[in-house]
Amino acid sequence: MKLAMIGLGKMGINLTENLIRNNNSVVAFDLNEDSKKDAAKLGAEVADSLEDAVVKLDQQKIVWVMLPAGKPTNSTIDQLSQLLNKDDIVIDGGNTFYEDSLRHNEILKANGINFFDAGTSGGMSGANHDGNFMIGGDNAEVFKTIEPIFEGIAQKDGYLYTGKAGSGHYLKMVHNGIEYGMMQSIAEGFDVLEHSDFNYDNEAVAKVWSNGSVIRGWLMELAESAFSKDPQLDELKGVMHSSGEGKWTLDEALKLQVPTPVIALSLMMRYRSMEDDTFTGKVVAALRNEFGGHDVDKK
Repeated sequence: MKLAMIGLGKMGINLTENLIRNNNSVVAFDLNEDSKKDAAKLGAEVADSLEDAVVKLDQQKIVWVMLPAGKPTNSTIDQLSQLLNKDDIVIDGGNTFYEDSLRHNEILKANGINFFDAGTSGGMSGANHDGNFMIGGDNAEVFKTIEPIFEGIAQKDGYLYTGKAGSGHYLKMVHNGIEYGMMQSIAEGFDVLEHSDFNYDNEAVAKVWSNGSVIRGWLMELAESAFSKDPQLDELKGVMHSSGEGKWTLDEALKLQVPTPVIALSLMMRYRSMEDDTFTGKVVAALRNEFGGHDVDKK
């Protein structure tokens, strides 16, 4: 299948490689020239502009937007609403707030363009191979047109059509809120070990917890990876940056009057980490860097 990938950052370039590996033809565009060169090396057809990317597509055009939430995505959706034709398809795979996705759907639907909001999980490695996708969109029949794309790039049972527009990004928002709580719990556990009278090897602890324990999982494997590079995380500051989705989840929980104390406290701890250095903060910062390549503050 032929489609355009708009945005060739950490996620977009890996998705491009994954798509091409799974026999899709990708037209790639980014404002960064080096990113376009990287995409060309992978076998993508590079476009000079958003308009050029659209022109290079087939009769029913499929455009995947993989840009930061907010202004970059908003302006791109606005432009696509004028560049695309009736029955064309837009997929937003970024971490867009679901209420913005609802608005994007209305903008595109006014011109007969189909919109799908695809919450994307699995970090950079998932984008490159066996990803995880939560896809909302008003037209289930049109989804069948693009379903082979997700079937190829996702892990087995790793994609879900979630129903009407906005539902994909809503599900990803809640997923990220859960992620906040899980990372905070792991980090606090290692912080207790760090302050104990025992001399634990953090990498070895993460490894044994990854194999057969109740708390095994990918985040624990990432903890093992992070500790293998920096056993006490001495090179990092314990600053836990926040992409915003934890706050969105908490805002939604408050609106719905659903108690989410763990997610709320994990978000508060992110804010607290901006003020001083903690080992808990170091572990969360290291985990975010491991799965998503998110920036860390070095000492």
